[in-house]
Amino acid sequence: MECTVSWTGASGTRSGMGFVAETGSGHVLMMDGAPDAAKPENGGQNLAPRPMETVLAGTGGCTAYDVVLILKRGRHDVRGCTVKLSSERADTDPKVFTKIHMQFTVTGKGIPPSAVERAIAMSHDKYCSASIMLGKTAEITTGFDLIEA
Repeated sequence: MECTVSWTGASGTRSGMGFVAETGSGHVLMMDGAPDAAKPENGGQNLAPRPMETVLAGTGGCTAYDVVLILKRGRHDVRGCTVKLSSERADTDPKVFTKIHMQFTVTGKGIPPSAVERAIAMSHDKYCSASIMLGKTAEITTGFDLIEA
């Protein structure tokens, strides 16, 4: 896997702390820093997600992918899956994630709660590289709601 991240601030763009990531699969992701009132030249303009927000979003995508795939492989009629991640970070540098809660909402027909619980646990314990990596610094908790569709 490869990714090239380039600072766009040097090219006279609107934000002095903007970055563009070009992924190995040929996609582009924009990132920007938070505005800095004390030193505007050191801050962004809130034009795109922060880099750490993209880490959190990627983790959510990784684990949701696992949950859907595990349920589908179990021949469950899964029709929707969302995961809301809330996090806390350390107060001092490096401001790593210290707590992450993942609240899943799975929609489907006739899916037993035990299947959803198992899929989340398998993702958390075995398959989701992102959450397993973040689990080295953060306490990760999960919960789920199951909606019959």
